[in-house]
Amino acid sequence: MAIKMQLVLLALSFILPSGLASPSSNGSPEEPIMTLDDDLESSVHIVHYQPEQVHLAFGESVLDIVVTWNTLNNTHESICEYGIDGYQHSAKAPHGPTAFVDGGSQKRVQYIHRVTLPDLQENTTYKYHCGSHFGWSPMFWFKTPPNHSNWSPSLAIYGDMGVVNAQSLPALQQETQRGMYDAILHVGDFAYDLHDDNGNVGDEFMRQVEAIAAYVPYMVCVGNHESHYNFSHYINRFSMPGGTQNMFYSFDLGPVHFIGFSTEVYYFTQFGIKQIVMQYEWLERDLAKATQPANRAKHPWIITYGHRPMYCSNDNGDDCANHETVVRKGLPMFDFFGLEPLFYKYGVDVEIWAHEHCYERMWPMYNYTIYNGSLAEPYVNPKAPVHIISGAAGNHEGREPFFKHMPPWSAFHSQDFGYLRLKVHNSSHLYFEQVSDDRKGLIIDKFWIVKNSHGAYDVV
Repeated sequence: MAIKMQLVLLALSFILPSGLASPSSNGSPEEPIMTLDDDLESSVHIVHYQPEQVHLAFGESVLDIVVTWNTLNNTHESICEYGIDGYQHSAKAPHGPTAFVDGGSQKRVQYIHRVTLPDLQENTTYKYHCGSHFGWSPMFWFKTPPNHSNWSPSLAIYGDMGVVNAQSLPALQQETQRGMYDAILHVGDFAYDLHDDNGNVGDEFMRQVEAIAAYVPYMVCVGNHESHYNFSHYINRFSMPGGTQNMFYSFDLGPVHFIGFSTEVYYFTQFGIKQIVMQYEWLERDLAKATQPANRAKHPWIITYGHRPMYCSNDNGDDCANHETVVRKGLPMFDFFGLEPLFYKYGVDVEIWAHEHCYERMWPMYNYTIYNGSLAEPYVNPKAPVHIISGAAGNHEGREPFFKHMPPWSAFHSQDFGYLRLKVHNSSHLYFEQVSDDRKGLIIDKFWIVKNSHGAYDVV
């Protein structure tokens, strides 16, 4: 028997690959020399050329689509091949990818690729993939919108969605793949947080939302959780129009003029007061242009979105529950650059916010005063903007509590995780509905805003 065992062990010594342990005479494994899983990068130089984290955005017009993706190594070129029935066209970034260095301890480097697909045909489905001669992404597709204002776009709107407990993500992925949305608005606070673990959390978040963002324009604004390293992850990972580092921009979609902006300039003043002034002046120029008679006739609705709300009913110490909200009133003591008077002056119709991990709809309001269209139909020809908070897409920090006694200007509120849908029916009718993930897709709130005319409000 002993001789047979020695022969078996001798045979195994020829069969086993080098580096795998062979059994010892006492029946326990001996210490392995090395396995492929033992710090492979120390013995082999690994490169990561494959595109990942693919996402879209509107460019300088809705018929210019910007494709953004990441690689962990430098491919020296950024190419997007696209077409209606295949890859008949090719677009390149003139200078290839941009190196982005994370501010964490490892100073991780990755490469951001941006390619614009210009002058696309309206109302057309395009197939595309992106990459380089080192490797390509899977095939994705998107549909361009009509290039006029007389159509009815649909959007999903939410903020505050992380990698952990991203409650709304499965439904949004499924609905996007079914073609329910023409664009997405993510109103600040991504991943929790993009910079965490030397940027790895941000990478994972962008991989998870690829099933949404690679198929419809994923339009974003900055939140407080993006502040690390002077908002560098937010600035580098996204590609909003306007050349303002994604901090403020606008675009027209159907009958709506959308404006995305940063509330964070009012809170992170260590990065300079100049950013507040620059954004405020840009907002006033943009609103003045949008409200010129010819422009407002084409895009009568003006909808703004920024992260931290002017008003809220949350009992958590946030300043939106205080009377002198910085975003609303402006810099303390001087009341300079407050946005509520500016938005009111130019007749902004709807103001969308997040930050509070809840959903809240408010009556038409200005300066803590309700200006309903009428008692019976408050949202028919309202005399002030309508504020909506949609910050419940899912995060690991939990839900926000409400005051025991709700203020009179709060029309509806819910702690359910979920997201907002907007259907722009035409120049006079908007339809909103809030979806509850907790209740398996139940619509927990819905309402119409109806306006027979748009412009400056009559009351002061």
